Amino acid sequence: MRYVFRPPADIASGLLTLPWHLPLEEWQDERLVEIRHRGTSRHVVRFVADGARLYALKEMHEVLARREYTMLRKLSELGIPAVEPLGIVVDRGAYEAVQLDAVLCTHYLEYSTTYRALYSDPHRPRPTDRLLDALVELLVRLHLAGFFWGDCSLSNTLFRLDAGAFQAIFVDAETTELHSPLSNGQREYDVEVAFERVGGELLDLQAAGLLPPDVEPLDLAEEIPKRYRRLWSTLSEDVVIRPEEQRYKISERLRKLNELGFDADEVELVSADGGYRLHIRTRVAEPGHDRLTLRTLTGLDAQENQARRLLNDIAGFRGHLEKETGKRIPMMVAASRWLHEVYDKVMRLMPPELATRLPPAEIFHEVLEHRWFLSEAAGRDVGTTAAARDYFAHVLPSVPEQLLTVPAEAPTPRFGEDTGEWRLGLGTGEVPAVRARTGEVPAVTTDTPGVPAVASGEAASVVPQPRDPDRAGDGGQATTTEATRPRVDEPLGRGGGNVANGR
Repeated sequence: MRYVFRPPADIASGLLTLPWHLPLEEWQDERLVEIRHRGTSRHVVRFVADGARLYALKEMHEVLARREYTMLRKLSELGIPAVEPLGIVVDRGAYEAVQLDAVLCTHYLEYSTTYRALYSDPHRPRPTDRLLDALVELLVRLHLAGFFWGDCSLSNTLFRLDAGAFQAIFVDAETTELHSPLSNGQREYDVEVAFERVGGELLDLQAAGLLPPDVEPLDLAEEIPKRYRRLWSTLSEDVVIRPEEQRYKISERLRKLNELGFDADEVELVSADGGYRLHIRTRVAEPGHDRLTLRTLTGLDAQENQARRLLNDIAGFRGHLEKETGKRIPMMVAASRWLHEVYDKVMRLMPPELATRLPPAEIFHEVLEHRWFLSEAAGRDVGTTAAARDYFAHVLPSVPEQLLTVPAEAPTPRFGEDTGEWRLGLGTGEVPAVRARTGEVPAVTTDTPGVPAVASGEAASVVPQPRDPDRAGDGGQATTTEATRPRVDEPLGRGGGNVANGR
């Protein structure tokens, strides 16, 4: 009997005492664990807890076991989300005159689940659309790395919420092949297999009464080829940008990505002839994640689509810093520098008499939109500062003051900023602010219960405006009049045979 384990192999030394001389399905050991939502598999799969770790063991032919072990290692090295292989056990001898198959050992992926488990939970919303997005993103990542899946389906995928993002994780590598690069025919075959398998799985869910009544399985499955081709075109396009158009072109690519319902997780610039080659790593975001991320990184409060736009600008700024310094920049460091070198600089350019026209996050979002328009017209990146000056001179003055009436005495403090005041929520719609220095409690009222005004000692009212569903960057409120400049709608993101960790 031979054991082949990845270093550090000592963490799995306890597995050596398992009854490897017996078929996996006949094992009787106190370390065996039953997983509730384990799905189905064409192979025998058992789960073993050794110490504080949990492992998945899959019995299969030695050729297949070695192949899958090798492929999973390569996926891990490339950073593609997949179960982590531990090792294989071969030459197990014979049992009742029949040669025993090899066993593939992988680490159990904590906090992951199967698609069927997600649909079987009556307390959880059915995330059909976002599961398909995550699956398509995983398939595109595999293809970009030269991997042919051969058996793409929801059953061969695990799903996990990671920092708010729905992530699809590769499980079954039996049919996987590595090519450099993949041919168009191989990619199209993978997509066709995904359409057929997912369509069948969704029909099974419908028959079991687990699919929402308004979801048509085959119509939804037909979205897979469409979403795949859109995302593949966006991500695989060979784009080399000149240094002078860097921010403008990055913004343009991220805009296209958002239109497909994906967010940028990382932006990378690689030196190339005549400029820099742009690489973008994507993710499928959970609703509200971008707003929370922006607040955590910068202290700025914004609506979801505003936050996505600002985070895109931070990502572009980070790529610029990494290109200049030649080293990796932590996201928190990049966000801090962006806040002081970009955002604050723009806010200081704003005339005080215009500070009440729109919320600060919406103003900066509009400046970024204006920069895009001006850059398109000029054929180059005009820069945020120049765009801000032009926006404050020609666009913002046309926004009616009635959109937001707030005293311009002081800007809204950032999250965590020391303002010298404490706000007291009394549950009556009135939120007074107690000043630390004087102890004064000014009377502050709002026209909308529960909406606090700026604690300035004067009454202020927030007047709700009719929602404009065509705009996503302003949370539904009307902003710039149409006559001032061309209009581009801020795209809306899609909020919208398995064994867990063993197949």
